[in-house]
Amino acid sequence: MEASSITNKLFEQLNFRGERQKVISSNIANINTPNYKTKDLVFEDELSNSISNSLQLKATNSRHLSTINSSTMNSNPKLTEVKNLEEQNDGNNVNLDTQMSEMSKNKILFDAIQSSIKRDSRLFRSVIESSAKN
Repeated sequence: MEASSITNKLFEQLNFRGERQKVISSNIANINTPNYKTKDLVFEDELSNSISNSLQLKATNSRHLSTINSSTMNSNPKLTEVKNLEEQNDGNNVNLDTQMSEMSKNKILFDAIQSSIKRDSRLFRSVIESSAKN
């Protein structure tokens, strides 16, 4: 049972952020590996696009704007090689500062998504508890 209609999207994003953390860690671990190329995990559809596909607006007035239907998107993350990065003499293009920055951003997003899931679950639990009292 879902707490809300966006719970699955939040869990998808949480899983994506966990996998992306692994890719960033792998890049950092291979910083001294000759000819290693920086990798990134790319999520085809952003959370905002996913939400716009799952949440439907109800037009209660003829003057309301119609909903915009986005094309169906693939939500599977893909491991890609980052292009156009400066290479060192050994062919490695991992930049430690960039990877640490990406890791920090990813952790902040992971924590925010995790917090949203907890808040969503608390709201769902309070609805169930209040309905049980009646």
